[in-house]
Amino acid sequence: MRGYTYQAKAGDSVARARAIELPVSPKKTYEVMNALRGMSLERARTILEDVLAEKRAIPFRRYNQETAHHKGTGPGRFPKKIAKHLLQLLANAESNAEYEGLDTDQLYIKVASCARGKIQRASMPRAHGRATPWNEQTTNVEIVVAEREGAKA
Repeated sequence: MRGYTYQAKAGDSVARARAIELPVSPKKTYEVMNALRGMSLERARTILEDVLAEKRAIPFRRYNQETAHHKGTGPGRFPKKIAKHLLQLLANAESNAEYEGLDTDQLYIKVASCARGKIQRASMPRAHGRATPWNEQTTNVEIVVAEREGAKA
């Protein structure tokens, strides 16, 4: 993932933020990004804080095999590690929007995308001088926030 995947058109007032090679699962990050896309920034922050407190589960629509059901959500989980990283990323996007001169009260998540990052390779020693690959997945995350259309006052 080189640079941003979203290219803003001339005249678009958007703010962007991204995180490279986060040590989190790409599949779980995909589910969280699908849940947050299109939400207001304040509501997304509230949902992520509820995930950290285990009050609200993130619905898993695609990668949900053997996933427990939660009341009002269906199959879902509490991806705390991802929520912690995304809260920092949302704060970064909000700061960038404030710098761009956007109204931070009217922001919503226009683009929320993730992609697999580099695999951090390692090996675990085993018996009789052998070794087993012990690889860690990383994820690249991108968030683009914009003002709502009817927010101009």
